[in-house]
Amino acid sequence: MQIIVNNKAMEMAEGSTLSALAETLRLPEKGVAVAINNQMIPREEWSATGLQAGAQVVVIKAACGG
Repeated sequence: MQIIVNNKAMEMAEGSTLSALAETLRLPEKGVAVAINNQMIPREEWSATGLQAGAQVVVIKAACGG
């Protein structure tokens, strides 16, 4: 199935979870926030949050500095 991650199309297997996406993207353990269709998903819910075809995912990584 196809999803959109930060405005780029990406293929994921049917039934994939947000945790699987995080592994695919090699997201760090801390300093990352994820929203699906404009709804923030707490990290503790990632493994139980399934992805649907066409989902709009936004990944935000914290950055140090100013």
